[in-house]
Amino acid sequence: MLVKMPYGNRQIELRVPDDATVYRTSYGEPANDARKLVRNAMRNPVNSLPLSETLRKSGARSVVVVVSDITRPIPYADFLDTVLEEIEDAGVPGDNIIVLIATGMHRPSTAAEREHMFGQEICKRYRIIDHRADKSDELVTIKGASRAGRPIELNRHFTEADFRIITGLVEPHFMAGFSGGRKAICPGLCSLETVKALHSFTFLNDPAAENGHLDGNPLHYESLSIARKADAGFCINLVVDRKHRIAEAVAGDLEASHKEACSIVNKYACSPVELEKEVVLTSSGGYPLDATFYQCVKGMVSCLPAVKRGGVVVSIGNCSEGIGSSEYQNLMYEYSGRWREFLEHIQNNDLIIKDQWQFQMQTRVLQHVGADNLIFVTGGLGASDLTRLNVNGLHIPEDRIQQKVQDILDGLINEGRSVAVIPEGPYCTPIKKNP
Repeated sequence: MLVKMPYGNRQIELRVPDDATVYRTSYGEPANDARKLVRNAMRNPVNSLPLSETLRKSGARSVVVVVSDITRPIPYADFLDTVLEEIEDAGVPGDNIIVLIATGMHRPSTAAEREHMFGQEICKRYRIIDHRADKSDELVTIKGASRAGRPIELNRHFTEADFRIITGLVEPHFMAGFSGGRKAICPGLCSLETVKALHSFTFLNDPAAENGHLDGNPLHYESLSIARKADAGFCINLVVDRKHRIAEAVAGDLEASHKEACSIVNKYACSPVELEKEVVLTSSGGYPLDATFYQCVKGMVSCLPAVKRGGVVVSIGNCSEGIGSSEYQNLMYEYSGRWREFLEHIQNNDLIIKDQWQFQMQTRVLQHVGADNLIFVTGGLGASDLTRLNVNGLHIPEDRIQQKVQDILDGLINEGRSVAVIPEGPYCTPIKKNP
């Protein structure tokens, strides 16, 4: 049979055995367009009054709307105007509304990316600001401490607004169980030090810090403790299908609405693993997620429940923007071929290096299948870079990617190996059944 795998802004088509296990999300056709789905969610929220009533009761004269950055495929251009109209209809002037991009520790957005995400009209009419975790004058320490006992530093535009609305994509998340909800605030709007602590060796070394699980997950608990202190007035959780359309929208109370959205994603995007296979072929989710190697790691880790120990992971990613941050690239270079030394170092060192957590998550794959069996195919990174990223990396010209992946897969199949395929990469997560 043929399967289509997202790669950058296109699809590549591959032949796989008819008996291959193919993991796919199973969202149906959206019941309405994005505007209607989001409007209905705002007016019929979970454990909350409708947004307009909540705003009027609060007497708020200024509102901040938190949105995700370009790495999340949320089609804001299809519905954000509806959210902003609802706010203005409740009596808040447009000049008093800030659209705040929850970058976490990602780079700031470009003008072109903003137009792509929100549309020209919103970019013209509203003040749009990127969170900067490394700018101390953009941060405020609020009262209280996190669950782990740490001070809480948040974006000042968020804390200074009369009313705070957060939005986010709910999808399986390879560290925090599910994204969305509290993650818009932590790590989305936190200081650099808070984000580092959230991604410490100890937190990520906990087996509960994995896809599809919130109970017992230390990252979830820490993020939620900070989000509770931050006092978000309203939460809009968004679920997208494989075409990056809004499939579901659930709004209202921070925790209750997120829990409901997670249940939807768990049902349609977290397939139980019946039988581990010897080979797993996965994408990195296509653009925008596969624009850097840093983000491609999510697909490698997310597929692990479906592959036997000592098996083979074949992953594809465009990497049009390179490896990732300079700190991440330097770290990968420093520990090229020495990932066990890297783990030992971060386990015994309190100093947390930016983005070390992504490498730590990659070591889960290396422990499971080995570096030689982690095959990564890309046109965006050169051979010299790939040899330093602790993968069996292959630089292939863009027009030959499809054929090369097919050749690799055919070779493994001819050896008699069983195959699983995850076309959507980390957006669809195989989950092991409870024993």
